[in-house]
Amino acid sequence: MSRSEHAASSGVEAREVAMSELLARRVAELSLEKKGEEVKILDVRGLTSVTDFFVIITADSERKSKAIAEFIVDELREEDERPAHVEGLDTLHWVLIDYIDVVVHIFQPDDRRFYDLESLWSDAKVSTVTLPESNEFSEPSEG
Repeated sequence: MSRSEHAASSGVEAREVAMSELLARRVAELSLEKKGEEVKILDVRGLTSVTDFFVIITADSERKSKAIAEFIVDELREEDERPAHVEGLDTLHWVLIDYIDVVVHIFQPDDRRFYDLESLWSDAKVSTVTLPESNEFSEPSEG
């Protein structure tokens, strides 16, 4: 049975997943392991040529921001993924980790509300990432 025949018979349509999407999901899962909150993946493909995905995370303390950022970088380094650039580790209010096709934003709550990237990129498809034990992702929604 071909993929299209299987999709037709099962009612489920298969789709190819880009490596950048897999990386964004991995980042989101890692952030949740260190108690990141309100984790969202914004699919900005077609909206900008700068990157494919933003992963936006809230950390409720500077200590947690640092722990999340270091954990993501360290774990992905073991998987041969290295960031092109990291900023914000000096203040920890907005940490940016740039993996080129995926840009990670770790915010303190007030900074996340102030910069409001979700509104700035309201045309992006948004997936909210849930706790690792449920291992679920919500369906992407339009802005």
